[in-house]
Amino acid sequence: MTTPFAVRGDYIQLDQLLKAAGLVGSGGEAHAAVESGLVQVDGQPESRKRAKLRPGQRVDFQGETLVLVAEE
Repeated sequence: MTTPFAVRGDYIQLDQLLKAAGLVGSGGEAHAAVESGLVQVDGQPESRKRAKLRPGQRVDFQGETLVLVAEE
């Protein structure tokens, strides 16, 4: 399932995105998921917990897809 996620400002950090979108319950869970290689950004595994993500990028995690869009 693909879900749009509005980004306030220029970017959102990957760990914050996973938590804000409700895909993980805590920052610790987000860090563990990224470290385990379970998160992909634009189709590639992402290992940086605090990677800066911008509108237009796609994040895949546990069967969920988030498409980042600029907040209007």
